[in-house]
Amino acid sequence: MSLASAGPAGATEWVALVLFALALLHTFATKSFERLAHRNARHAGVLHLLGEVEVVFGLWAAVLLLAMAAINGGAAALTYAESRQYTEPLFVFVVMVVAASKPVRATASSLVALLARLLPVSTPIASVWLALSFVPLLGSVVTEPAAMTLAALMLRDQVFRPGPPEWTKYAALGVLFVNVSIGGTLTSYAAPPVLMVSGTWGWTTGFMFTTFGWKAAVAVAINATAVVWLLRRHLRGLAQADAPARVPGVIQLVHLAFLAGVVVFAHHPVVFLGLLLFFMGFVQAYPKHQEPLILKEALLVAFFLAGLVVLGGMQQWWLQPLVSSLSPIALFFGAVGLTAITDNAALTYLGSLIEGISDPAKYMLLAGAVAGGGLTVIANAPNPAGVALLRQGFDDESIGAGPLLLAALPPTIVAAAALLLM
Repeated sequence: MSLASAGPAGATEWVALVLFALALLHTFATKSFERLAHRNARHAGVLHLLGEVEVVFGLWAAVLLLAMAAINGGAAALTYAESRQYTEPLFVFVVMVVAASKPVRATASSLVALLARLLPVSTPIASVWLALSFVPLLGSVVTEPAAMTLAALMLRDQVFRPGPPEWTKYAALGVLFVNVSIGGTLTSYAAPPVLMVSGTWGWTTGFMFTTFGWKAAVAVAINATAVVWLLRRHLRGLAQADAPARVPGVIQLVHLAFLAGVVVFAHHPVVFLGLLLFFMGFVQAYPKHQEPLILKEALLVAFFLAGLVVLGGMQQWWLQPLVSSLSPIALFFGAVGLTAITDNAALTYLGSLIEGISDPAKYMLLAGAVAGGGLTVIANAPNPAGVALLRQGFDDESIGAGPLLLAALPPTIVAAAALLLM
């Protein structure tokens, strides 16, 4: 995620900071807008729009560009918008569409079902535990957005459904977000915050696994076990989730090949967008073995992330000096907190720009950034994908930022303890 150059703050930078703060407040108010929409039929359309968390940052990014045009002229605003790097939003859009396709889900569901039969608990409980532990760790291979998509679709009918109390859904969502954030640290390419520093700092997959990955795996297992224990009463007696109808092995292999191609060329939008077009053509050629692609949900997530790129790109002037001024231990806790209001990839990118940063500070920055990646919707790039796929299971079909923050605190503490003390 490319950011604007640091420097003295002018009128534009202060306006951008105010708008960024308003966008953050808006994310905490989305559930209130949804409730107002149900009470006010006349303006329900606009209120529903304001209640869509995926719309928030795109909306305020548009306000920022209009403000920049008013202050510096339309050409300057357009130049700024075109200078941003939108590879990550585009990649998340493409990988969500491909990963959520019926053949890919059938493959993942079959693998989880096979592993579930090996665990000494009932199949529904084992399936939920694997969706909250194994699948997030799988994000180190297929990337975090793909892991979030698969895990959310597996959990949607078992956990995020009518029946269980609202607090249990938030507890599961908090664990899912935290586990996906730390579950991508077993390799050097799958998690956005890792990718921002691995090349600059020379961190290989071997280094990531031995320094971060095994600790993250322990925390993932603890978090998943704890929340499944809380959910056990609502999972007992639950019928095993229906697996997608059988899909021919050749179709599954072709879809997996498309997913692998998208992952391999994750930093080359011309290639992965081309693969998406071929993929959509293949889907149309074999409609019998397909289901509607989640284009709407994926586009909304991409819109959210693109808005974050535009708004976040104007925050370097205060973020980078703050990050560079902290001691290693303060940097860890500062990164946990700052991640919740920025985006962990943007935060680690800023750290990669600091000259002469010590090895302990490098570790603490990344550890804090991934540990805090489940606290808010904006803290980690895959989180909006989880919200888009799971929000219908919550009251008012909306996920409150406050309850999510509270629910994510316990698994965040577990992740922080594992990365800081082990």
